[in-house]
Amino acid sequence: MDITSLLIFAGALLVAAGSPGPSVAALVARVISKGFRDVFPFLLAMWIGEGIWLSLAVFGLAVVAQTFHLAFVVVKWLGVVYLLYLAWKMWFAPVKLRDGEIPREDSPIKLFIAGMAVTLGNPKIMMFYMALLPTIVDLAAVTVVGWLELTLTMAIVLIGIDIAWVFAAAQARKFLKSERAMRAANRISAGMMGGAAAAIAART
Repeated sequence: MDITSLLIFAGALLVAAGSPGPSVAALVARVISKGFRDVFPFLLAMWIGEGIWLSLAVFGLAVVAQTFHLAFVVVKWLGVVYLLYLAWKMWFAPVKLRDGEIPREDSPIKLFIAGMAVTLGNPKIMMFYMALLPTIVDLAAVTVVGWLELTLTMAIVLIGIDIAWVFAAAQARKFLKSERAMRAANRISAGMMGGAAAAIAART
């Protein structure tokens, strides 16, 4: 693919993915509440999920996505339910641990599934790849090499954006030293996670 098309795609994706949305809200809320050390499975699932949407668009499988619309609706609502569950856990999370107690984290598999559900069930992401992408790139002329170039460009942009959000959330977490601050952070994070669930649920 020519460099101009890739740059236009990167710019459009930068705007779309960089603007705070349900996925970003869920990511930031997770980092503020639990830290960044166990968030990688969630991030990986988000990147793979966007790669799936990109591949569906490039290989002309939009019809398949529409045919199996019910499956994506189910995935969407599973993501909504899990985000609400995480919000509930954050709201009631303890702010002080007893001596020797280790905080229990969600398993990597659960976080991966949550990230995949949030991404595959997010209509904003689906519309970018299924509706907006064809206006940016001539998908009929994209070869396998072109798909790889688009995928690499997508990965670079998304990794840069998401790592920036993780870093910002991790820095904000450092200022939360007192129990009152931690409790407030947990409640704010729970609200953000619940808001992300509501935003995904409200979109059609």
